[in-house]
Amino acid sequence: MDDNKLFSSISHGRTADEVVRQIEGLILDGVLRDGDRLPGERDLAAELDVSRPILREALKQLEGRGLLVSHHGGGTFVADIIGQVFSRPVIELISRHSRASRDYLEYRRELEGLTAELAAVRATDTDKALLSRIVNDMRKAHAEGRAEDELKADVEFHNAIGEAAHNIILLHTMRACYRLLSEGIFFNRQAVFRYGNSGAALLAQHLDIHNAIMASDPAAAKGAAQAHIDFVRQAVDDAERADERGRVSRLRLLQRQGPTTP
Repeated sequence: MDDNKLFSSISHGRTADEVVRQIEGLILDGVLRDGDRLPGERDLAAELDVSRPILREALKQLEGRGLLVSHHGGGTFVADIIGQVFSRPVIELISRHSRASRDYLEYRRELEGLTAELAAVRATDTDKALLSRIVNDMRKAHAEGRAEDELKADVEFHNAIGEAAHNIILLHTMRACYRLLSEGIFFNRQAVFRYGNSGAALLAQHLDIHNAIMASDPAAAKGAAQAHIDFVRQAVDDAERADERGRVSRLRLLQRQGPTTP
């Protein structure tokens, strides 16, 4: 198998099942992500070294399993399977109850700790290079005051740690958690990020996690990841209390001003 190519030629029977297994493996390992577009039929058949009828049969099977979607005239894409880890009714239920954010952070504290611990043991040189690139992007975005780019790098960083842990269950669980977080289901990340001096503190915490993984120190990586979530948990509580104080103050001012006349 050629590690410099995403798809490799089918070496034996050249059946649709073998094509299915290869593409399924790429999705399972997180190499192909939701929304990724597959090469065109002619190119993909050539890369896999199979006939186009065999490729069509394989793609049809993968579509039937809900792993791929085809847009007429627009190509074939990896389906949005991550978003389906939590059903829409559960997502809507969670979003209506604020206590879910506390449970989410409690769950994430253990998940992040385990993931960072495994990454410190299992990360390859390629994984470490990616983490360092993301941290550099995060540091630059912070220095230039590009908060949205820093937030995106934040999610990318944690996803990259999930990949570096080399555990496919953790990988997909993490991606599902961050999908919901990015959509603001649990709490407003922007509000927490901008509360007080949280941005600088969060950057320092990410650097601590990164450095522990680079040093292949699982205990330090786990501790740094859990300390990061403890900080986020406190920041969420503080931001929510500040919002509530602001709401009450505005109501008091409104009452003191009295009714307005048309």
